[in-house]
Amino acid sequence: MNADFHVRAGDAAAGPYALDIDPERAGWGYSSLRVLDLPPGGHHSFAAGDSEWIVLPLSGGCAVRTDGADGEAFELTGRESVFSGVTDFAYVPRDAHVQISSGAGGRFALTGARCERRLPARYGPASGVPVELRGTGNCSRQVNNFGAAGVFACDKLIAVEVLTPGGNWSSYPPHKHDECRPGQESELEEIYYFEIEPAHGTEGVGYQRVTPSGQGHGTDVLAEVRGGDAVLIPDGWHGPSIAAPGHAMYYLNVMAGPGEKREWLICDHPDHGWIRGTWPDQPVDARLPLYAAPAGDAR
Repeated sequence: MNADFHVRAGDAAAGPYALDIDPERAGWGYSSLRVLDLPPGGHHSFAAGDSEWIVLPLSGGCAVRTDGADGEAFELTGRESVFSGVTDFAYVPRDAHVQISSGAGGRFALTGARCERRLPARYGPASGVPVELRGTGNCSRQVNNFGAAGVFACDKLIAVEVLTPGGNWSSYPPHKHDECRPGQESELEEIYYFEIEPAHGTEGVGYQRVTPSGQGHGTDVLAEVRGGDAVLIPDGWHGPSIAAPGHAMYYLNVMAGPGEKREWLICDHPDHGWIRGTWPDQPVDARLPLYAAPAGDAR
């Protein structure tokens, strides 16, 4: 089962993409993720097709342009790495033709979701990204809610970044969102894309667990993840995501599903949800936030 759901760095490379996961590759209906590496002076074009996309710099900055009568152009300042700061980003709609170029080069995530509505292309400033500290104690983590439901308007796509200090557990307690239960749980396919902060002369590792919930594919994963890996979660209780001591862990969550409302509603695992009751008695990890959103943006 792990071979189906744990995608190791390089296993899903295609053309210019270091990682290319579309609904056909994943065996589901909505969520996509591409990771694009551009050399200095590099450029890349793609057709959005039936999906909406957010172009998110992982390292470096880029220009994003859409063609046509309603074409737009955005300059993304980006960042040095996912461990150095919040980034700005660009939303491009379905049916657009998109060009990405980078003078200095870099790595860029294209988070996508099949959708029906064609929304306008937009710039997302780093200063507008809510940075949330979730959990306490050794469950403390940071969430950059750049593409969260209720924060940035999309038709189907939900995307956030999570940073977990070394030695901590995140995506915990284990939770699921694989059934449509109005007001309680939303049905969402999810991709986790990982980067691990190097330290002490080593690249570092992390761990991801997914257990069957009785729905869908019976997803069961216990994966040692490294930088550039991804884990596909069509269903199941997912968590914990464990950062090895000494190495901060980053993961990018990409979600979408068939629900009429774009919302992230989860159900905690009944054996582990009690942990939330202990959080008020513990401080948030003093290492957090690793960084905050900038105070303002002139654009």
